[in-house]
Amino acid sequence: MRAVEMSYPAHVRAVLVLGLPLIGGHMAQIGIGLTDTIMVGWYGATALATFTLANTLFFSLFLVGTGFAAAVLPMVAKYAAERDDPQVRRATRMGLWLSAIYSVLVFPLLWWSEPILLGLGQDPVIAADAQLYLRMLAFGLLPALVVMTLKSYLAALEKTQVVFWVTLVAVPFNAAANYGLIFGNFGFPELGLKGAGIASLSTHVFSALVVIGYIAVCVPKHALFQRIWKPSPQMLMAVFRLGWPIGLTMLSETVLFAASALMMGWIGTVPLAAHGIALQYVSVTFMLHLGLSNAATVRVGNAFGRQDWPHMARGGVVALVMSVVVAVVTIVVLLAIPEPLIAVFLDPDDPARAEIISAGVVLLMLAALFQLADGAQVVALGLLRGVQDTQGPMIITAFSYFGVGVPAAYGLGFLLDWGGAGVWMGLVLGLAVTAVLLNHRFWLRIVPGLSRLAAPVSTA
Repeated sequence: MRAVEMSYPAHVRAVLVLGLPLIGGHMAQIGIGLTDTIMVGWYGATALATFTLANTLFFSLFLVGTGFAAAVLPMVAKYAAERDDPQVRRATRMGLWLSAIYSVLVFPLLWWSEPILLGLGQDPVIAADAQLYLRMLAFGLLPALVVMTLKSYLAALEKTQVVFWVTLVAVPFNAAANYGLIFGNFGFPELGLKGAGIASLSTHVFSALVVIGYIAVCVPKHALFQRIWKPSPQMLMAVFRLGWPIGLTMLSETVLFAASALMMGWIGTVPLAAHGIALQYVSVTFMLHLGLSNAATVRVGNAFGRQDWPHMARGGVVALVMSVVVAVVTIVVLLAIPEPLIAVFLDPDDPARAEIISAGVVLLMLAALFQLADGAQVVALGLLRGVQDTQGPMIITAFSYFGVGVPAAYGLGFLLDWGGAGVWMGLVLGLAVTAVLLNHRFWLRIVPGLSRLAAPVSTA
């Protein structure tokens, strides 16, 4: 296929057109999480600590499952560039199949989560309450993964504005459900943390129905849901081969953050609550980089289908530079107003408020340290997925997080007795190593392609 000539400014505009709605969609998704955290925080510090622990376990399992959804993105982008509609349909359907299979397999881990949390050294009361919350979310995992898979399908077709609006409509629905079920408003009983779980389940189901309805009505081209039960074994294995390393890559980062939550739980309820608040802001900034990463995956996936290496290289440079700009802005915000950022999550009358704010301010300062590394690593992952390179990144992230991040967090937090600050320093080190190694791999991957194009061209 013919190479596409684009200047750097044109690349920036293209990434913004594709990426801004994706960022908006991710931010809307984070808005749902922020709503949950704020309302549970208003309900009480103990409820917030329990929610933080339970949500860490659910989000860990959820992220692993999104590996198959993430695999759909570069595959559909490549097939769309090749105008191969049957393969677009098969890849998306088999992504949905794998999401369903995964949901069934991990259901018992969510339903019987109390023994798991007790085995990890958590407080018995918090572990029991966390299980009540997670039993609601056990039924929400499948619709949540369906939404992620279908969002990948839409994003790969560059229908990113739809991705944004689908997510945005779920935000007020979730807020209203939380307000009614946690506190007993709108005629509902006061259910506390269990109500938050029911609200989250309802939101996942609502979002799935919205996105399925949109595709069925507005994107009939691929007949995505007709004979969806019909298997495609070859495509199922193709999505599985690309998706399982992505899932394990996500698991590596998830384990790093899940381990940090468990370590904070060992330190105490106040540090764990502060950790949960700080993670909400880290999640917000991460979603900005993730939107750029998703846009890079789509654009690199298209270029990969055309074997257009110069286009891929320019797109990679632009995505990384834009991530640095985002990181610098977020660093300034986190360092400038840490106390108000922490206080917004807490009831003014909570007796633990001052302690949580004091601990949270320190964690936000450390969060500012890894903004550059966090952005660089997730954008590099997106670029590598665009060329369907997933097993190498899986090995890199496993080494960086298990071999560097988790041991460093434990060593600094407990052996050197730096407490919560030491745990977060371990996060910084793990992310920094990952960023360096993933970017090194991406540029090694594309340079051979560029060198082939560097051969002299006859002017005869």
